[in-house]
Amino acid sequence: MPADETSSPGAPTHAVYDAVIVGGGHNGLVAAAYLARAGQSVLVLERLGGTGGAAVSTRPFQGIDARLSRYSYLVSLLPQKIVRELGIDFAVRKRTVSSYTPALRGGRPTGLLVGGDGTRDSFAALTGDGREYEAWECFYRMTGRVAERVFPTLTEPLPAREELRARVADAHAWSMLFEEPIGVAVEETFADDLVRGVVLTDALIGTFADAHDPSLLQNRCFLYHVIGNSTGDWDVPVGGMGALTDALADAARAAGAEIRVLHEATRIETDGTRAEVTVRSPGGEHTVGARRVLVNASPQALAALLGQEPPAPAEGAQLKVNMLLTRLPRLRDRSVDPHQAFAGTFHIAEGYEQLATAYREAAAGHLPGAPPSEIYCHSLTDPSILGPGLAARGYQTLTLFGLHTPARLFTADNEAARTALLDATLAELDAHLDEPVADCLALDAEGRPCIEAKTPLDLERDLMLPGGHIFHRDLSFPYATEETGRWGVETAHANVLLCGAGAVRGGGVSGVPGHNAAMAALGR
Repeated sequence: MPADETSSPGAPTHAVYDAVIVGGGHNGLVAAAYLARAGQSVLVLERLGGTGGAAVSTRPFQGIDARLSRYSYLVSLLPQKIVRELGIDFAVRKRTVSSYTPALRGGRPTGLLVGGDGTRDSFAALTGDGREYEAWECFYRMTGRVAERVFPTLTEPLPAREELRARVADAHAWSMLFEEPIGVAVEETFADDLVRGVVLTDALIGTFADAHDPSLLQNRCFLYHVIGNSTGDWDVPVGGMGALTDALADAARAAGAEIRVLHEATRIETDGTRAEVTVRSPGGEHTVGARRVLVNASPQALAALLGQEPPAPAEGAQLKVNMLLTRLPRLRDRSVDPHQAFAGTFHIAEGYEQLATAYREAAAGHLPGAPPSEIYCHSLTDPSILGPGLAARGYQTLTLFGLHTPARLFTADNEAARTALLDATLAELDAHLDEPVADCLALDAEGRPCIEAKTPLDLERDLMLPGGHIFHRDLSFPYATEETGRWGVETAHANVLLCGAGAVRGGGVSGVPGHNAAMAALGR
C-alpha cells in the first residue's frame, strides 16, 4: 500500500514519546492502538513504505485487479476481545468446507471431504466403515475442550505450567498435547494413513519437524492451530488480510498514535528507564527519545538493535505460492465439485507416510520428491478481493502453502531450487486434476502467467523474517518458564518489550503479542 494511504513519511512531531514502537506490522499496530487509547504518546516506526508487515493485501500481478493476501492468509488466533476493545471494522467469514484431500484407492480417484452433512459418508467411502469418523469426532471434541480452556489465557498474564494443566483438566489430553509427541496420539487414534496425515498437517505449518520429534516442536505448532478463538476454525479475512492491518492503523491513528513509514530504527540505547532510538529516514539520521520501546520485530532484530549477541538462528520451512485462475480446474474425483473441494483446505501429498518421507528427504538435504502442500481459494469465500470484472468472469485465487522445505535447501541456488520445487509441487497437484493447473492460470497485462512463489529466503529478503521463519522462531508452549516474564514479552531491559511473533504466545495473525506488550507497558 502506498505510504500516503497509510501514514506520513515525514518527521515525528515530538522529540520524546511515552512509547516508540519499532515495526508497523499487525502486532505493533495493536500495541499502538491500546497505548494511545490509554492516553500515551505513541510513535510507530516502519521501515517500509506502508504498514502491515506480513499481513497485507497486494496486487502482485501487473494490470490485474485482484488483491491477494500475499503472505499471511487465514485468521484463527485473533481474539474477538482485541477486535471489540479496539473497535476495529474487521470481519472474517467461515469457509463452507473444512478440507478436501484427494486420494487414489485401488487405482480409483476418490477423496476425503470434511465439513457439512456429508462428512460421515465421505469417511465411510474412503475407509470402508465408520470407525475413523467416530475417532475423528472424538479427537476433535477433545481438542475443542482444550481450546475452550486454553485460548482465553492468551490475553492474560502467563499461567504457570501446572496452572494451565489444571485449567485443561484432562490428564489424557494434557499428555497427548503437552507431554508426548503428537505422532503417538495420531497413530493410536487413527488407522487410515490419509486421515492420519490430515490430522498431522496442523503440527507442521511453518514448522520443520517429524511427528515423533522429542523436542515437541510439532506439538506446540499443533496446539496453536487447534485452539484459535476456542474453536480451532481458520477463517477468511473479508477484504483480504490488508483489511485487518488497515483497520488497526486507522484505530491507532484515531487514538492519537503517530505512524511514520520509511523510518527504520537502527539502534536502541537504554538505561532501563529512558531510551533513545536512532532512526534512518528520507530526511537523514536522527534520534527520538522514549520512556519505553516496543519492538515488533524478530528476536534477532531486537538483539541487533540493542547491540547484543543474537539468539540461535531461526529457519523457515515453507513455500508460499499465489495464483490467479480464470476458472477452477476439474478434478479426477468426479464425486466432488471443484467449488466444494477448494472451498476449504485442499491437501496435496499429505498422507502420513508421505509427510514422514518428505521430512526425511529434506533433513538429508534434498528437496522432497513429492512435496506436501495445502491450497486455499479465498475468493470462493470472499469474492470482494476480485475486481468486478474478474468475479463476473469466474476468476478465482489460489494460495498454496508448502511444507518441509527448510531454508537450507535454497542457500546454494535459491532461484533454481525455487523453480524445481514449484514444478514438483504443481505436479503433485496435477496428479489429482483432470487438467493441468497451468491451463487455468490467468495472464497479466504483459501476458505472463499469474503465479508467484516465495521460498524462506525470499521471505527473509522481503520481510526480514529470520531464516524466512513465519513465526520468527520456534513456537513455545503458552505457559511461564524461568525465562519468561509476567506477559511473555519482557526482555533484559525493563523498558524494552518484544511485541512481535517471537514473543511467548506469538506466531500467526493474532495481535496477542501486541496486546500483551501493551498490557505489560501499562503495568497491568
